[in-house]
Amino acid sequence: MKISIIIPTLNEAATISKLLSHLINMCSAEDLIKEILIVDGGSIDGTQDIIHSFSVQQDITIRFISSEKGRAKQMNTGAKETTSEILYFLHADSFPPPAFDQLIVTKVKNGDAAGCFRMKFDHNHWWLKIIGWFTQFSGRACRGGDQSQFITKNLFEELGGFNESYIIYEDHDLINRLYARNQFVVIQEWLITSARRYLDHGIWTLQFHFLTIYIKKWRGAGPEDLYQYYKENIAK
Repeated sequence: MKISIIIPTLNEAATISKLLSHLINMCSAEDLIKEILIVDGGSIDGTQDIIHSFSVQQDITIRFISSEKGRAKQMNTGAKETTSEILYFLHADSFPPPAFDQLIVTKVKNGDAAGCFRMKFDHNHWWLKIIGWFTQFSGRACRGGDQSQFITKNLFEELGGFNESYIIYEDHDLINRLYARNQFVVIQEWLITSARRYLDHGIWTLQFHFLTIYIKKWRGAGPEDLYQYYKENIAK
């Protein structure tokens, strides 16, 4: 079984080379990674140049793909570009654990067609530690895109991929569909993700807005309503 890592980017010059180095250093010696696909939504900060310079020095295939802006669109574009049996969707500021590729393949071979890692932030604030601690549990409310997500390509295509109507919350939408089919597992190894958004907006402010979005979705809000709230309160 081979894995394609799909990373949606938009102006990630500050982090992308660090992530690519991490992935190459943390993968196992089993030659399980077929390629790393960087699917860019129109970066203007030199992200593409950094990826090109980095890729020519590596044995692992690293491909830069241009896409329409929007994580759902970018990740769907990446999925269409590969024939690997396993897709691994990863944010540009999330760093998976050692031998992550072997851990994923082992789960898939054992019959777990989709899942994620538990997660902790790269910051010591007590609330962020609590959020991370809860990600070890299987409850749907404990999930998020920052934990990364693996899924077999067959299952991904069967579900229709990411719903491109969602400008935000696209990861939760797919996860909800997987939970409805009881096809999701949490690998009990730590992925480290950046707390930069919490620090930029304020921890309590951002947590309030994330909770509001979650409740809005639970009460039936559609993609446009969620994005409007996001634009007014987080993206401003």
